Amino acid sequence: MRILLVEDDRSVAAFIQRGLEEEGYAVDVLHDGADAGMQAQSVGYDAAVLDLMLPTRSGFQVLRDIRARKANVPVIMLTAKGSLEDRVTGLDSGADDYMIKPFALAELSARLRALLRRGKPHETQLRVADLEVDVAQRLVSRDGRRIDLKPKEYALLEYLMRNSDRPVTKSLIIEHVWDSHFDSISNVVEVLINSLRNKIDRGSSVPLIHTVRGVGYMLTDKAP
Repeated sequence: MRILLVEDDRSVAAFIQRGLEEEGYAVDVLHDGADAGMQAQSVGYDAAVLDLMLPTRSGFQVLRDIRARKANVPVIMLTAKGSLEDRVTGLDSGADDYMIKPFALAELSARLRALLRRGKPHETQLRVADLEVDVAQRLVSRDGRRIDLKPKEYALLEYLMRNSDRPVTKSLIIEHVWDSHFDSISNVVEVLINSLRNKIDRGSSVPLIHTVRGVGYMLTDKAP
């Protein structure tokens, strides 16, 4: 999943980015409110983490830009202001959650996962044939066999599972699994697909990850 992180303190931004990327998220980092507003309107993010006090435009203004493009995307606001009035203002302005600095990265990650699951309780357990994914714990198994995946492999698998029986293009995979610095000319998508196939389909009589010629890839137990 692709996350927009807007934080003007570069050391804080780097800390959050590193932690979220270790969990398999693709993270685009911006430090200015004006840049973030334009980026939010041009890219379909799965969630956003916004600092309240930003140069040029505030986090609330960026939030309005995000809502204008994708009303239901989860948004967590970060701020050094800890009064009850400030927290209420943040939530009333359309934020889904509000965290006061300093905070533990583990808590931010947990709140982000909770927001991404909100309203989709049936999607915390994904299943196609004998392949199962526990989204909450990031556990993958096939036919009862535990499969260990690297963060990007897991991110790709979850995206394919959530779009099972539908072909997805290389461009869509790039948008949801990698950040804005990804080199789309490279063959890293093909390499990652092959790596995932070796772990998911190896030893099984029914392959689940298919190449759809001229389109992209599809995860299905049906003949593509």
